Amino acid sequence: MRWLTLYARSRQVPAALAALAAVLIGAVTLWALARDGNAGPGDPRMPVLVLTTGAMAVSVGLGGQDLALDRTAAIRWIPRRAAHVLLAGVAVAASLLTVQTMGVSMATTAFVVRDTAGLMGLVALGAALSGGPYAWTLPFAWLSLVFFAPPPTSAPMHVAMWMLLPPGTAAGTWTALVLTVVGTTAYAVAGPRR
Repeated sequence: MRWLTLYARSRQVPAALAALAAVLIGAVTLWALARDGNAGPGDPRMPVLVLTTGAMAVSVGLGGQDLALDRTAAIRWIPRRAAHVLLAGVAVAASLLTVQTMGVSMATTAFVVRDTAGLMGLVALGAALSGGPYAWTLPFAWLSLVFFAPPPTSAPMHVAMWMLLPPGTAAGTWTALVLTVVGTTAYAVAGPRR
């Protein structure tokens, strides 16, 4: 067997892809239920919910089968872990963008890319801090904050509400960028917590 096949199996990539397919089916269902006939992007909460659910679904694969074996293996994990996070993010973004090709646009491509990048950074940071099985907790907690917090009126609230801000907003873009870099770097260097 080749290393890529072994890596995919050890990281539960087939299970993560199956979960992502379920998220895609849920996104299509949400899209069908929420259609109102307008051609432009509407409320950003639905695409944020779909993207967060997708990021949480692919977080299944961020922990290996045997963490001690991961730490002692004689291969370079840093590029593999970083590529894993980035490719999972591409899969999550592609799932929502694929749904959007069916009709009404839920969000712009810039919005999808920014939020997916930030959410994958949160998932990777969650894996580095809490371990693979609990990598989903950070995006879930941040999504809960965003859904129940009042509209942003100050700079700290704009940073906290980055997921719902329009694309091109400095606070949203910089927050997503910092989360992506910090989370991916922490996971790539340290790996999942035991």
